[in-house]
Amino acid sequence: MVMLKARIILITFCVFLLGLPFSPSLYSESKDKKILVHYMPWYATKPVSGYWGWHWTMNQFNPEKVKENGQRDAASHDYPLIGLYDSNDSDALECQVLLMKLAGIDGVIIDWYGIKKFRDYAEIHRNSLHLIKHLRRAGLEYAICYEDQTIKHMIKGQVIKEEEDIDHGKDVMEWLSKNWFSDDAYVKMGGQPILLVFGPQYFAKDQWKKIVSGIPNQPKLFALPHLTKQVGVEQAFGWPPVSGGRKITPSVWRKYLNSLYSRPNPENSVISLVFPGFKDIYKQAKLHDSYGSIDARNGKTFKETFELALKSKSEIIQIATWNDYGEGTVIEPTKEHGYRYLEHIQKHTKALDRYSQDDLQLPVMLYQLKKRKVRNPEQIKRTQRAAELLFNGKNKEAREIIHRELPKK
Repeated sequence: MVMLKARIILITFCVFLLGLPFSPSLYSESKDKKILVHYMPWYATKPVSGYWGWHWTMNQFNPEKVKENGQRDAASHDYPLIGLYDSNDSDALECQVLLMKLAGIDGVIIDWYGIKKFRDYAEIHRNSLHLIKHLRRAGLEYAICYEDQTIKHMIKGQVIKEEEDIDHGKDVMEWLSKNWFSDDAYVKMGGQPILLVFGPQYFAKDQWKKIVSGIPNQPKLFALPHLTKQVGVEQAFGWPPVSGGRKITPSVWRKYLNSLYSRPNPENSVISLVFPGFKDIYKQAKLHDSYGSIDARNGKTFKETFELALKSKSEIIQIATWNDYGEGTVIEPTKEHGYRYLEHIQKHTKALDRYSQDDLQLPVMLYQLKKRKVRNPEQIKRTQRAAELLFNGKNKEAREIIHRELPKK
């Protein structure tokens, strides 16, 4: 299992940002920026994988228990619109990637734990490979956010020795360079593949120099704003600034974002940040106290952070996150919020030129059709045809097939 990631973010605020009025005209700028969404490929379900993964249970919740509202017991305040899903399920991946495409999202940043068989790192790697196949099919891009905290966990678990840490880091970077950095679908800035490091939480500046030296396709490293010197770079990406279990007010997170966007040369050194809020489940899961919270304010927080990211000079926007249910930063469709966040993205991106808000429902409807308990070969063929049409942007034809397949009332 993946242990809970140590994400205590200590921020030094230096610039105050006043609240800005909402201005739809600003969103024309989104067409000049790359919109990526941070993605967690770590969920496992009993119907697909044979067991309920830790990220649905956190050793406290029992998805076998179905509540009165029909939802399974899970480690989250929100509930996926398609139900609890498996990150290695082709139907779920297809649905998610199509939702991204129809919303105008350009690609994903995959939260990645390396290539070693330890805890569920290998499963996360397998799921990432599976996801990338669907992303390529949809014409979307991808990049990696590497969790170097894995090193200390593997040393503690006696999977590698402490003196092997640099060699292991080199192996990871060489694998990335050979298999992903050279991919046409991999996100690049100025022709250079980007690599986010969550932290760093293990390697220091001199060690980073050693593990990336000598590999082809040298990555452009990005770290959390307060830890860039630990990597020896200027490039930074933001993350919801929670710490100390406090309720973070809009004035506080605006200061944080303004400080991020005020860094030197933001066009090439900053990945801007959008988030819907933050409400983790860790205290209820009896893991530890909450990191803190950021009120979603009925979608207003997402709209404001999105607007600020568009006004920034950074070329890449990262939305945090698509599906971190443990931390309550989810923008994928849920029972609680429906398609709210995807509708907002679509409304202000180039996707609006081709797709409608009603089209966003099609991947979910298709997923539900594919999960019917009884399907004959002809029904399977028709749903596969509908999926192919959606990937090719032929939504009208796909809609006709999907509606014909829906159960008659």
